[in-house]
Amino acid sequence: MKVLILHTDLRVYWKRRIIYLHQFLAKHNIQFYAVELFGKGSPYAFDPYDNKENWWSCLFPENDFSELSKTTISNKIFDKLNEINPDIVIGGSIVFFSGAIGLRWARQHNKKFVMFDDGKPSDIKRNMVVQFVKDTLIKQADALWLPSADYDAEYPYVDADTVLFHGFNCIDNEQFRFENKKTLDHKTIICVARLVPIKNIENLLQAWKIVEDNGGDYKLNIIGNGPLYNQLHQLSSTLNLRSVTFLGAISNNDLPQHLYNADAFVLPSYSESWGLVVNEAMAAGLPVLLSNKINAAQALLQEGINGYSFNPNNVQDIANSILKFTALDNAAKKQMSDNSLKIINTMNYQNMGQEILTALEKIKSKKNKKTGVIATIFIKLWNGNYNTIGWDKL
Repeated sequence: MKVLILHTDLRVYWKRRIIYLHQFLAKHNIQFYAVELFGKGSPYAFDPYDNKENWWSCLFPENDFSELSKTTISNKIFDKLNEINPDIVIGGSIVFFSGAIGLRWARQHNKKFVMFDDGKPSDIKRNMVVQFVKDTLIKQADALWLPSADYDAEYPYVDADTVLFHGFNCIDNEQFRFENKKTLDHKTIICVARLVPIKNIENLLQAWKIVEDNGGDYKLNIIGNGPLYNQLHQLSSTLNLRSVTFLGAISNNDLPQHLYNADAFVLPSYSESWGLVVNEAMAAGLPVLLSNKINAAQALLQEGINGYSFNPNNVQDIANSILKFTALDNAAKKQMSDNSLKIINTMNYQNMGQEILTALEKIKSKKNKKTGVIATIFIKLWNGNYNTIGWDKL
């Protein structure tokens, strides 16, 4: 069996996942290929395309999507898919080039198509016509690869033959493991986030003022950089915060040590399609204090078991969650730490591999879906797009 994953780019977290899946599936006689579309224009420009593997390619390594016509993009994707001729194509959301054109190729060549997406439709406001077109296209997918089981409810309209499976939003948990026993005596809470509006660091600082006014002896370390750095630093000074440190951007290699030297992790985002930094914090054994607008919280945070949730719009609520944690005795904090490790161990590369292996066998055994007239028209006309506007704003 040949399986090909196709997406705008496969950078940062995807790199290790792809390498793991290539090796894992090879052991089961499945050839796995990876195709990225663009080498430029990604919000993850800090992690450029540099792969040398003959099974992993980039169609436009020197271009971003704005420099190319949709016809050029579509033709290049078709040429690559024709060259490899996979039995199953895995593509990103149907709104993007990879999903739209991947689905079109699969239907024209009587092959199977899997869509992956970590955004919840309920988080995105669309007019009824656009939503109808998207839903119609998604129903043509043979399977949906979703981050976790709580996403299934977002797709009530897919038929019973559509395979739903989970687990791609994982990280290399072992990268954040330490041989030394985890201690929770650092009196430090850590936040790792880009300093942009959607991360809601302003409300976190306001909440930290309440924490300090309650006589807390914890420190808040904020890791990350961004356009709001000076503004947030000034707010910290205006609030006369004594125990907040902005550490700026750090290398990925240094992040595990910073997490290890903290007692809990906090993320107050107004919205996160997932939030993989939560996985990292939990893999490092940290209890998590999370906005209830972070999708990872729905799957990974168990209230009072490995942390607390809060309303990101309510400064007092953020402060209350922090104070609830700091008021715990050491034994309770240690139990939360252990619980984070147990929970995150259910979302790792091994689980991802088993999930996709089982799903591929189910997909292979099913008959090809019949495409109705309306769906056929939509598949023919919709080429997808690529839009990063607002990825760091509300």
